Amino acid sequence: MKRIVFCLAVAICFSLSAVHAGDDKGFFNGKDLAGFEGLIDQFWSVKDNAIAGTTHPKGINYNTFLCSKRTYKDFEMRFQVKLTKGNSGIQIRSRIHNKEKFAVTGPQCDMGGPYWGSLYGENFGGMMQAADAKLVKEVLKENEFNDYYIKAVGKHVTIKLNGKTTVDKDFPKMPDEGIIAFQIHGGPAMDVVFKNIQFKEIK
Repeated sequence: MKRIVFCLAVAICFSLSAVHAGDDKGFFNGKDLAGFEGLIDQFWSVKDNAIAGTTHPKGINYNTFLCSKRTYKDFEMRFQVKLTKGNSGIQIRSRIHNKEKFAVTGPQCDMGGPYWGSLYGENFGGMMQAADAKLVKEVLKENEFNDYYIKAVGKHVTIKLNGKTTVDKDFPKMPDEGIIAFQIHGGPAMDVVFKNIQFKEIK
């Protein structure tokens, strides 16, 4: 019995170590925005280990993004997001096409209004896969933190909102590699917070 208990303890410790090792702390260190570029002084900051974006008090008239300095291929990402008014999203496998405004081109895992949980092509052809509106209405917590999950492997993308799958299919147009970027949407003043960010490259 003691031998069995010992083996189980070793297995559990190994499992926990493997999970921890899977998180890429180099993506976001929880302290600052090293590794990212964008209009940081104007719109972005780190608060309580979370990435915060705001356009208060006046809003802006264009979309802008906090962009990773390096590119990624296959990965999975978990986080919690709270959106106060407006729209936001996470770009995957994208590219910057305007460094003055930090505007981007590519697929976006969308957040806000009727677009929560959808995959949208930002300057990339528009809606790629709309989430089921009834499902989103059932699971979304307005003006609270929502669990969001993204996985991209090859041409296949999976998105989950509060544990419910909203996108899970292949996209032939999906780029093979690109930046990851956090969005602030043009329009009236808005706030967005991304916390408990866990990121893991899949190799």
